[in-house]
Amino acid sequence: MPKVFVSIGSNIDPADNVRSAVAALRHRFGHLELSSVYESEPVGFDGARFYNLVAAFETNLSLVDINRRLRQIEDAHGRVRGGDKFDSRTLDLDVLLFGSLVDHVRGIPRHEIDEYAFVLKPLAEIAGDVNHPKTGHSFKTMWERFPAASQRLWRVEAGLGKDRGVG
Repeated sequence: MPKVFVSIGSNIDPADNVRSAVAALRHRFGHLELSSVYESEPVGFDGARFYNLVAAFETNLSLVDINRRLRQIEDAHGRVRGGDKFDSRTLDLDVLLFGSLVDHVRGIPRHEIDEYAFVLKPLAEIAGDVNHPKTGHSFKTMWERFPAASQRLWRVEAGLGKDRGVG
């Protein structure tokens, strides 16, 4: 079974929406490995700060089925689609990695891994020894090389429960 890594983000009622999203992911996918939760400033627009983390789980579901279930969770949390790409949101769930799959059509691995501290830092925290499927670099090495000062993060306690990963 492939290991799937999903980014979780919210800047509308972020503590409640992140906790509820983790509970919904547990319900649909079972045991989760969770990074710490990080607060970050919005990118590309002015707005409230985001809470971000990464969850990992193993599954025999297809990528299409996983994405469908993630959209259902977002919708249940009041996610509004069709607006600006960079806008406030109740919940944003994105598959970052699906095992070692490289699928340019579906955008796997997600390009955000290389671009945003709020994606790479939590990913490196729970998958530091995993190699990026395209570059072959470990996520730990990628984080060590990332210009972290350009994108500030603050670790926050979000009370996500007992199957928490590192941190």
